[in-house]
Amino acid sequence: MKYAIRSLVFLLMFVASASLAAQLPDFTDLAETSGRAVVNISTVKIVKSQPNMQPFFRQGPRGQQPFGDFFDQFERFFGEQGRRAPREQRSLGSGFVISPDGYIVTNNHVVDGADSIKVNLRADGNGEVSYDAEVIGTDKETDLALLKIKADVSLPYLAFGDSDALKVGQWVMAIGNPFGLDHTVTAGIVSAKGRAIGAGPYDNFIQTDASINPGNSGGPLLNLEGQVIGINTAIIASGQGIGFAIPSRLARQVIDQLKEYKTVKRGWLGVSIQDVDANSAKALDLKEAKGALVSSVTPGDPADKAGIKAGDVITALDGVSIDDASDLTRKIGDLLPGQKVQVNVWRNGKNVKLSLVLGERNADKVAQAQPGGGAPEAPSEGALGLSVRPVTEDEAKALELGKTTGLLVVEVEDGSPAAQNGIAPGDVILEANGKALNAAKDLQDVITGDAKEKGVVMLLVKRQGRNVFRTIPLS
Repeated sequence: MKYAIRSLVFLLMFVASASLAAQLPDFTDLAETSGRAVVNISTVKIVKSQPNMQPFFRQGPRGQQPFGDFFDQFERFFGEQGRRAPREQRSLGSGFVISPDGYIVTNNHVVDGADSIKVNLRADGNGEVSYDAEVIGTDKETDLALLKIKADVSLPYLAFGDSDALKVGQWVMAIGNPFGLDHTVTAGIVSAKGRAIGAGPYDNFIQTDASINPGNSGGPLLNLEGQVIGINTAIIASGQGIGFAIPSRLARQVIDQLKEYKTVKRGWLGVSIQDVDANSAKALDLKEAKGALVSSVTPGDPADKAGIKAGDVITALDGVSIDDASDLTRKIGDLLPGQKVQVNVWRNGKNVKLSLVLGERNADKVAQAQPGGGAPEAPSEGALGLSVRPVTEDEAKALELGKTTGLLVVEVEDGSPAAQNGIAPGDVILEANGKALNAAKDLQDVITGDAKEKGVVMLLVKRQGRNVFRTIPLS
């Protein structure tokens, strides 16, 4: 009887294993068909030689130069060969064909600054054909690039899939050129979606445990239907089984614009924004910590023209809710300049609807919108652990306040609520819970009144010419 039970157990285990194996995907056909459209990209960048150092040592007439004899003999024996010549810096990456006429997608960092670009495709008989590639356009903010080669045949290509429909746990396959090992195939699952890794303003990566290594950059991440649902872009150097891919939805928008305009046009509001945390939500009477808190508005830009103000919380765009500051940045970036949008803001405990026409994003505007004589004695604000005093006229001019307003932070106690929440000497506190401050008593009144009831005080701070909100809980 005991042996019969053991046999039955082994039989059940065998059946279960066979059933599980039958459910696992077979990647052989997918690797064969999709691999034909994956390319290896090699680049060469000419690095100029360093400036000749001899003039720094040859001072004064010959014979009075401390290193003159050395350089004379050096040049006599080695001549111009002794000077450093320009050198070639080579790198490898991956890419994939997206149309039969030779358009190719890769990462911007694969081709950035390259003086020559070669694209190698697999030919019949597993050989390779090499082509010179032209850069059609690049987008540094999403790390994407569009190349073009002139082939005399119709090329195999890959189509974009729907990354929004992708689910965590689904199987995916990556093909690329890691460490120069061409057409390496790896497989895994989608580990997560919507990852922000600090790569740029449009971070929204797909995380996968399919093996991604240096050289995979620009290669496709494929679903089981052979559609590109991501472009492999980044890894964590200290981690294993953690790779990141740009979602196909974002990539397709960028590539379409690069193909048509050779550049990318994005919408622009003209605001500095930050996330709404739990304390900020309490100070603003918001039911939940969602939306993008406006810390400053650029004069003359679309948000200013529409009436958006510092302290507003943007909660929806064209009826679609906004989760946080990054979500708003991505949604605005998806829209085109000149497009009319409806913006919902939370202001003074009420919903306000505004209409505006988007401007165009550029690097200068982004840089401007990033958050970041004898004076009277500074009274201390014990509840927060800081000392403040009114701003003088000279200080207002130096700090570009526009007018003499606000309280200058003179001192912050170590370990105090103010220090713990990022307030620093030199900050100018413009508002507390939406109330303008011109005297230390104004801040005290807010703390003992509205802030005490809510349990938090939200300060609008001017720092290095830019506005930022800091919310401090009162315990």
